[in-house]
Amino acid sequence: MTYVPYPINSLGFPKAPSQTRVVVAMSGGVDSSVAAALLHEQGYDVIGITLQLYDYGDAIAKKGACCAGKDIYDAKRVAEKCGFPHYVLNYETNFKESVIEGFVSSYLKGETPIPCVTCNQTVKFNDLLKVARDLNADCMVTGHYVQRIVNSDGKAELHRATDLSKDQSYFLFATTQEQLDFLRFPLGGWSKSITRDHADRLGLLNAQKADSQDICFVPNGDYASVVTKIAPQAKRQGQIVHLDGRVLGTHEGIIHYTVGQRRGIGVGGGFTDNNEPLYVVGLDADEAKVIVGPKESLARDTVILKNFNWLMPISTEPQKVEVKLRSMTRSVPGRVIGYPDGSAEVIVDTPQYGISPGQAAVCYIDGRVIGGGWITGTSLSSTLTTKTPEKAA
Repeated sequence: MTYVPYPINSLGFPKAPSQTRVVVAMSGGVDSSVAAALLHEQGYDVIGITLQLYDYGDAIAKKGACCAGKDIYDAKRVAEKCGFPHYVLNYETNFKESVIEGFVSSYLKGETPIPCVTCNQTVKFNDLLKVARDLNADCMVTGHYVQRIVNSDGKAELHRATDLSKDQSYFLFATTQEQLDFLRFPLGGWSKSITRDHADRLGLLNAQKADSQDICFVPNGDYASVVTKIAPQAKRQGQIVHLDGRVLGTHEGIIHYTVGQRRGIGVGGGFTDNNEPLYVVGLDADEAKVIVGPKESLARDTVILKNFNWLMPISTEPQKVEVKLRSMTRSVPGRVIGYPDGSAEVIVDTPQYGISPGQAAVCYIDGRVIGGGWITGTSLSSTLTTKTPEKAA
């Protein structure tokens, strides 16, 4: 048996905290601040890093957003109070190319993107992680509410947070095994109230700071203004068309719509029996058409995925899973099957409504994230063989 001079510390290393270098990705919010402050209190060699992701003088910057100017200031103040070094890295170019441009392109194609996943996938867990390694860190820590559990084979697994109301595992489905082995998420077993209690105890200035609700570079949730500022062609007008072919009205750009949308479509009453509501059931970017229909026309049980990231050996046979199709919806039972080209197919047991291209389908087994991918299309079919999605959805 190999002699270990120190017990395993709270981050899982066989050495004393003082000999364990930790890079903490600090957004300026209370979660990452508490993670950094607690690790420093426990004696770790902590280095805080905050990313400057966009020009704060630009019209798309806003107060209170993740990684905005005040957030950098808050992160720096926490580091100063605790007494560990803190650095700000300018990643504006990386962020623009990796996240914002992809966000705009996705909307132009009639999709509903999730830029937070792309940011984690590229800037945070790729670029920043390389910096952490360059600093000879033993690991990188974030304030995400997820759990990292090491299995009997010594491999790290990604699991839902203990507090399901704060769980952020959906946004981390693209994390690779190599990244997961290097990352740590010390808050995953806590509720938010415990985090705030520690923030108060530690005297952190942002102890009662509100959680960020919006995409960091989108002011007041007005993503359309961001898209049209970068791509004016997004204002292209078009028709609102019923599934039966009737033209019901016009619109000011498909970027104002998402599959499953009911309110604000821009079509009045009188088009359906009993004046039943209409829903967006598809977006045709080539023809600039918004396709609407009754709620039952949204029903889909087969979801086509690209770039599926497996956190277990690829399953080429149907694997029973729980599937989460949007960040704010509950997971539902289904099956997933992977293909050699990196695509995958999810079949849910019960048809779901409002599944939108550009979102993600994340698969779980007993709370563990086993993989996820980007939704490219859907159909209403229970077979595992048809991979051609309907154009309208």
